Amino acid sequence: MTDTAFDTVIRGGTVATATDVFRADVGIAGGKVAALGLDLPPGRREIDATGRLVLPGGVDSHAHIEQLSANGLMNADTWESATRSAALGGTTSVIAFAAQHVGMDLAQVVADYGDLADKGALIDYAFHLIIADATEKTVREDIPALVRAGHTSLKAFMTYDRLQLGDEALLDVMAAAKEAGALVCVHAENHGLIAFASRRLLAAGKTAPKYHAASHPRLSESEAFERVVRFSQYLDQPVMVFHVSTREGAAILRRARGEGIPILAETCPHYLFLTEADLDRPGLEGAKWMCSPPLREAGDQEALWRALDLGDLQTVSSDHAPYRYDETGKLKAGPGATFKQIANGMPGLQMRLPLLFDAMVSGGRLGLRKFVELTATAPARIYGLAGKGSVAVGADADLCLWDPERRVTLADAMVADRTGFTPYAGRTVTGWPETVLRRGEVIVAEGEVRATPGTGRRIARG
Repeated sequence: MTDTAFDTVIRGGTVATATDVFRADVGIAGGKVAALGLDLPPGRREIDATGRLVLPGGVDSHAHIEQLSANGLMNADTWESATRSAALGGTTSVIAFAAQHVGMDLAQVVADYGDLADKGALIDYAFHLIIADATEKTVREDIPALVRAGHTSLKAFMTYDRLQLGDEALLDVMAAAKEAGALVCVHAENHGLIAFASRRLLAAGKTAPKYHAASHPRLSESEAFERVVRFSQYLDQPVMVFHVSTREGAAILRRARGEGIPILAETCPHYLFLTEADLDRPGLEGAKWMCSPPLREAGDQEALWRALDLGDLQTVSSDHAPYRYDETGKLKAGPGATFKQIANGMPGLQMRLPLLFDAMVSGGRLGLRKFVELTATAPARIYGLAGKGSVAVGADADLCLWDPERRVTLADAMVADRTGFTPYAGRTVTGWPETVLRRGEVIVAEGEVRATPGTGRRIARG
């Protein structure tokens, strides 16, 4: 090995993976981790990581980017703005959505979303394919062909007027996924319960954002979980249940996994750090905290942390769904908008990792290795993201250097996405992503993004 064997050496840091924490230099060559060890030979470039943690770049497996809603509302972010915010927050890989709506050809939808990502992405990416129109062509032709092309996860909704699949259509999609070898991700809430509760609330004049929580009864989650669990059991088809919000939901998943049913699940930072009380604000301000499923209670937070500890929930994603708090987004229906007319979703790509690092590492809840597992290693493994999610020889050199002592108070002014706000403004976190590398290239340093749009690549998926 010559003295110029490495393009870059990250020297003197503490490396953490999902299984180990150790002192080591990291040698990078050709965009890959080429060596881990003490006193590695010099590289063409040296990065001093003294006093820093060297972690895999975050893998955010659930984000809505430059996506058109079923109601015709484009979310606030472009691929450039969303992935800029992700990089600043220590995330180097993202799975977003190619969203089919009724009447759309799925193959064309995927091509169109791929063009947007190719032009704008600063970090590496993949897609989940939203199936809203389970036609014969979609199920029999498009799904098998797209899975063969590497789009190995599908998403189905059990609620929303213009997106939901009924039980039979959902089973058709799950059966097609089984034949093709794909994972099915599900937004699982009972549509009838939500429609019934919403209608009664609106009739009673209870229209403010704070009533959004009551419009999605807790039972709407647990009933839908029970149903999708049995569908998974019937077909022996793996299912990822998205954004678990309740203790009842977590208990159902634990029981199902104990029965050997192939169920996976995730939760999100907003269900771990916020509650439905955040919706209760003057005027329509609570709209900033509206998402579906809605925020729940403090007891649900503890149950979700316990489920993460036990392995019943395998990942924590952002569910980044960015809408501005103005007439282009949350307030499109005007100043008299009801909770039913306000776009659901919160920004989260940039703050996901700092919030979780503060709680899990600085705060001692679950620890550093579990932080790496939930935010990088597990999502990369579950979704087949080749080369991502760990610090290992041969893996992509997607790395994040953390200052574990730095204290930062989150504020709207620091948001790099296009929402203009963070639901966590005023919260102080300890631990901050300082330097970020994507395939060996420094893309964030000294608080600045150095990557250019279009340099992110689509990730090969198994």
